Amino acid sequence: MTHACRLDPDEEFIRAGWCQVEVVHGDRPRFAVWAVQSDLFEYGAADSHHYSLPVTMPKPTVPTYAAEMLARSEIRFLPVGGRRVAYEVRGSGPPLVAPAWWVSHLELDWQDADFRRFWEGIADGYTLIRYDRLGVGMSDRTLHDSDLTLDSEVAVLRALIDELGLERVSLIGGSSGSCTAVAFAAAFPERVQRIVLYGSYADGTVLTPPGVGDAILAAIQAHWGLGARLLGDIFLGGATADEQERFGRLQRESATANTAAAVLALVYRLDVRDQLPLVRSPTLVVHRREDRAVPYRLGREVAAAIPGATFIPLTGSAHFPWHGDADAVVRACREMLAPGQAPPQQVGDDEQVLSVREREILACIARGLNDREIAEQLVLSPHTVHRHVANIRRKLGRTSRTAAVAEAARLGLL
Repeated sequence: MTHACRLDPDEEFIRAGWCQVEVVHGDRPRFAVWAVQSDLFEYGAADSHHYSLPVTMPKPTVPTYAAEMLARSEIRFLPVGGRRVAYEVRGSGPPLVAPAWWVSHLELDWQDADFRRFWEGIADGYTLIRYDRLGVGMSDRTLHDSDLTLDSEVAVLRALIDELGLERVSLIGGSSGSCTAVAFAAAFPERVQRIVLYGSYADGTVLTPPGVGDAILAAIQAHWGLGARLLGDIFLGGATADEQERFGRLQRESATANTAAAVLALVYRLDVRDQLPLVRSPTLVVHRREDRAVPYRLGREVAAAIPGATFIPLTGSAHFPWHGDADAVVRACREMLAPGQAPPQQVGDDEQVLSVREREILACIARGLNDREIAEQLVLSPHTVHRHVANIRRKLGRTSRTAAVAEAARLGLL
């Protein structure tokens, strides 16, 4: 049997999957690739070539553990505007809903061991509900402009919760999914029990420096393979070459280049700043300090704007929570979600424990003022200023005023 497809003959990372495909150029094998599930596939290369493929289609095999995980998951389809949104229900216990973020694939996600460990840890004792957004993964791949709005994201989440007959749920929103969680909680406070936000932001327009977001979108549309690799560098922070390759492959199999660019453009324009003060559910905001996709300060701002929210900073640079020190994320989330328990305490190692007065003094130190000058400006005694400066150094973990200012600048406190 012969099938046509489009491939970039110079692409390095179209390897690994389920079905062996041998690409023939003339009488000679040109190179071998591996495809997943489909006879006809495309990697979105801007400068592509046409080949005929004699295809050998052995029975697909899935790693045993992943197959067991899939067997424990119930994948269903929700009608939305004449199309279908794929969602999964797994486990038992109080409902925990994860709004869609970036691109996903309900089947292929579970083949990643880190992904499995993370969600097993988070959702143990809960009914976990995840879904592929429209245009992505197992959902209908047709994407309309009207789908690419915050209102549409909230409408799909609400339709899913209604479909399952759930009166109240807890939400765990990561990245752009945090915007959906916030908007839903603000609109329907009576339906949200608790909220966990990870790697969150309120204003997508400040996620990247001017021009950088447009350059990333252009790279995705020009060459999805290279675009996926670029996003892997941003999202995974410190991942191995194998992890990068697997993540790039998952992205390409979850969405086309045009869909990925459209979804990322939505990520860059989401804005929930007005909704943050309307959230009434107990909320935990978790953010890694060196997150390369969503700057740390944006998570702090989210926590500061939600009444009574708890903020827990973590070390690490990976934006995806199942990479890096995933156990720390799991511990924080489970402490928040545990029925009947109070929200976790703030981690007292940064701005969360700096008082308003201490931050005023910190700003004066940054301007080069000494204790006497600060005392005169703020109408305090020099002894009081000296005590505040000592507390600032202790809380920021620095032994000198200069080092404290540098650390404060790194944390975005100045």
